[in-house]
Amino acid sequence: MSGHSKWATTKHKKAANDAKRGKEFAKLIKNIEVAARTGGGDPAANPTLDDMIRKAKKASVPNDNIERARKRGSGEEAGGADWQSIMYEGYGPGGVAILIECLTDNRNRAASEVRSIMSKNNGNMAESGAVGYLFTRVGVVVLDKGELSEDDVLMAVLDAGAEEVNDLGEKFEVVCSPSDTRAVRAALEDNDIKVDDSDQDFRASVEVEADVDLARKILRLVDLLEDSDDVQNVYSNINISDEVAAQLDA
Repeated sequence: MSGHSKWATTKHKKAANDAKRGKEFAKLIKNIEVAARTGGGDPAANPTLDDMIRKAKKASVPNDNIERARKRGSGEEAGGADWQSIMYEGYGPGGVAILIECLTDNRNRAASEVRSIMSKNNGNMAESGAVGYLFTRVGVVVLDKGELSEDDVLMAVLDAGAEEVNDLGEKFEVVCSPSDTRAVRAALEDNDIKVDDSDQDFRASVEVEADVDLARKILRLVDLLEDSDDVQNVYSNINISDEVAAQLDA
């Protein structure tokens, strides 16, 4: 689940099955189209597009699909949709705050589907700003730990705007301002440190500690929301401890 790095590997495992992979491809293609339309079709001059293409390639999206999306977005090829970005806010079971980021060509359909999924799973929609104030957008760069120490990573990224380095077990994550994400990534690569992934995320200032029952309910709700074609990302302020995670895995 986005916003909780310990769940990143779980999310990637889930994405491995064919149905999930197809939806993931579609979402990545949308991001490429939007990035190309917003900042132009040249990845060298459009950092966001470059990031989206890297992400799609990492997920094994075929190059032909990537190139067609880039051309549709930049206007080199006809057929691009009028994608609109919308953020919905709500509460899940246990009062957990939820942000639902949509990219859609039909606002009414997106709103209706998100509302339906929330109401059928003990959630409810909230007014704009009702839970958004709990979250801050950040940049996140993830790398394999290997032989690196936390100090090695910190020294490499300190001058690039990094705010913190977190130990995630087999990986480190560097958190920074969204505008510094590329500089942090470049600083790591300049120090011959291979970057696994970089993205933007929402982190909550206040978290809700989850027991097994609440964790199951929230993860099911997030899964159902992410299965919607219009939903790109779901963020929450749930905190799932290692102990609860182990019970879920069991």
